[in-house]
Amino acid sequence: MNAMRLRAALLPLVGLLTVYSYLVAKAPRPGYPGLTVHEWGTFTSVAGSDGEALEWLPLAGPTDLPRFVEHFRNSSFKVGLRGTVRMETPVLYFYGSQEETVSVNVSFSKGLITEWYPRASRIEPQGDLFDGSLYLHQLDGSITWDSVTLAPTGRTEFPHEQRDSRYYAARMTSSTPLRVNTPAGVQQEKFLFYRGVSLFSVPVSVRVTPESKVVVANRSAAEIPAAILFERRGDKVGFRLENAVRAQQTLESPELTASPQDAGRELGGILISQGLYQDEAQAMIETWRDSWFEEGSRLLYVVPDGFLSSVLPLSIKPVPDQTVRVFVGRLELITPATETSVEQAYAQHDADTLKKYGRFLEPILNTMIAKESNPARIRKLQANLNTFYTSESIQAQRQN
Repeated sequence: MNAMRLRAALLPLVGLLTVYSYLVAKAPRPGYPGLTVHEWGTFTSVAGSDGEALEWLPLAGPTDLPRFVEHFRNSSFKVGLRGTVRMETPVLYFYGSQEETVSVNVSFSKGLITEWYPRASRIEPQGDLFDGSLYLHQLDGSITWDSVTLAPTGRTEFPHEQRDSRYYAARMTSSTPLRVNTPAGVQQEKFLFYRGVSLFSVPVSVRVTPESKVVVANRSAAEIPAAILFERRGDKVGFRLENAVRAQQTLESPELTASPQDAGRELGGILISQGLYQDEAQAMIETWRDSWFEEGSRLLYVVPDGFLSSVLPLSIKPVPDQTVRVFVGRLELITPATETSVEQAYAQHDADTLKKYGRFLEPILNTMIAKESNPARIRKLQANLNTFYTSESIQAQRQN
């Protein structure tokens, strides 16, 4: 009798639990259980005499990407594209234990997406662009992948070419392989890759004083989590580490008593502290080691999260459980030592030294011309600038 009464009392509760379980099963998931997304990338700019990022030709010079990477087709417009920021090699890594399909959208403030892989579903703006139109109208660019499949099991074949490229170092992680079906066939990769050029203002300004001190000013609402002032002159290397930049700080030029490996270890530790996995941090450093630690002076800094989200908002559906984005800003400095080195290299027809400055020669020469009052020196510097504009590297880029 007691058992029968207990059963009767429990029946309504069982019914309620059944309805609740059904509703929970049918409710939309707030996120993709177990999915983690990590991203790293670089914003490269050049500081003018006032410390602010100036306009330059960030796409000058030969491409460093494999041929299978897709890119903006109007090469004439692309090579003449002026901007304050070269967004270099952002890569999105996905980690998941089951096969799932996600959609990804990245918006780019005042920018144009110029390279990407795998094939994207949409690139905005669409249609023909002519020189300057992007900046006259200050359009926001974007890239969308509507259907990206995480493939943790099965056969993976990633495209590869014989020629060397920094692109491949980004694959050296434990991220889940991705698969994208395209009209040209299935494309597989360890990440989503994209690049671009923009005209937004960077979150720091860096000014070199006549005494060769470096004044770093934080223009963002949040602190710069970490920064490295780096300098290289031939085989001599030095750097100075700052754990945080809140407002304005004056830094002494680093003593040239270190090595690129020392700077790489410090930067790797910073990247890991910001949330990247160790193999991701190593992949990022290997990708940019020869560029970050090349000839010249620069400030390498961690881009604040809030600033990153404002200029490069990311949307992934279903929403991951965790998303970590770590971007390194690179602000190239035109110091007196750099100006002297470039001027001497032109005078001595030192092609090897000029090659070290590469795509930064144009803003270096323009800055030197703007400061010069001697007409004869201006003519000489302008002749050097004209030589840069007609160089083989620019012509090679036009043909890619």
